[in-house]
Amino acid sequence: MHDPFEESLRDLLKSPSSTHDDDACLHRVLKTANRQVGAGDLFGLMGHWLGALMIALNNGSAHVSPVSRRHPSVRSTDKAD
Repeated sequence: MHDPFEESLRDLLKSPSSTHDDDACLHRVLKTANRQVGAGDLFGLMGHWLGALMIALNNGSAHVSPVSRRHPSVRSTDKAD
């Protein structure tokens, strides 16, 4: 399977430089990889949070309708009835 992140990391490793410093190159690749993984984790976390919120709203929607605390046997003295 084609992975664009892996491709970009390989391109960073293969990029020509006038003075090839392995430590600087490795630091640059690891920094880029860390950003990409962090962004993916952040979007995954937001996706799970949104799913949990939708489940909570769906489960709580039955409890939104008003409920009367009066007993059904007690007659109301309200003149509007």
